[in-house]
Amino acid sequence: MKARLWRGDLHYAGVTLHTAASGAVNALDTLWLQLEDEGVTGIGEVRLNIGYLHGYSESQVLDNLREMLGAWDWQQDAKTLLSAVHAADYSLLSPSRMALDMALHDLLARQQNQSLAAWLGVTNSPAAWPTNQTLFWGSEAQMLAQAERYVDRGFTQLKLRTGVADFATDLARLQDLRQRFGAQIKLAIDVNGQWSVAQAHAAFPHLRELALSYIEQPLSPADDEKLPELYDYGIPLMLDESLNSEAAISRLVAAKGALWGHLKLVKLGGIAPTLAAARRLQAASVPFMVGQMNEGHAATAAALQLCRVVQPDFAELYGADGLTDDPVSGLEYQRGLVTVNDSPGLGVQFDVAQATFLQEFSNARC
Repeated sequence: MKARLWRGDLHYAGVTLHTAASGAVNALDTLWLQLEDEGVTGIGEVRLNIGYLHGYSESQVLDNLREMLGAWDWQQDAKTLLSAVHAADYSLLSPSRMALDMALHDLLARQQNQSLAAWLGVTNSPAAWPTNQTLFWGSEAQMLAQAERYVDRGFTQLKLRTGVADFATDLARLQDLRQRFGAQIKLAIDVNGQWSVAQAHAAFPHLRELALSYIEQPLSPADDEKLPELYDYGIPLMLDESLNSEAAISRLVAAKGALWGHLKLVKLGGIAPTLAAARRLQAASVPFMVGQMNEGHAATAAALQLCRVVQPDFAELYGADGLTDDPVSGLEYQRGLVTVNDSPGLGVQFDVAQATFLQEFSNARC
């Protein structure tokens, strides 16, 4: 077996990613890990410039992954290496683990000529899943135009990023969306942990009137213990940034459904731990979402394959929609669904000519 690392910047057509946590993001700095074993290749992906989510810089993640690949025994088979990726004694950061885990899952499924969902044991799930669409920060006119385009394409689960401006601005935009589309859309907001407890108490009475599907991460993870103060408002609360470990999943289970969960591969370290977390939440009857950051086709396809397996209450798979220069392809967005080619592995294809080669790893230690 051998591995190759590739890197590239991905851009959206006509819009700039902007959240309260990240500020403006002009490009998705993306790393691809390609594994090759006896003519079969698997692809993993991780976005590097998301330090605002997990606290790691681009160089930390890249160096961590390079160190792991440089130390691997390339004579081992893919299943053994996958077990090693999730061994407790490895000092892998969660984004590094995600790239390795995804590439190995893709490789193993391709070796068996199965889709990843089928390789994980689900053979009767369609290769498509409904997804929400998130409204990027911009002018009010830009926001409404983006919402119109989504609804025209059948995407009626909309989520507004809030916390960039003041609450009065956010509330006015939510009211405009509700007035424009009425019950045609399901509407949620993502605060990205930007509110204080006092700000949340001031905002929630106004938000009750908008029939929101949920409010995502209203408080900073440091204020998780204060979330029960918000239960009586009757708006579902979904945690995102707070769910970054098995211990965090245990705390969510302990809330007994008062809190919902947004599971992401990059926070939990790949497909295997995210699948395990989803199974725990299902067993505890806790509603959850499978989602991702703004990411390319490979990472989005991995989340989609996981949706086929666990069939979550919600899915956030919009990340690859509108990317203009992704070297990975295989997803289509239409009629409110994201569809993947039901071919082996993740169902995507990687055109290396569109990415920048970084390094190769093998027994020769290139």
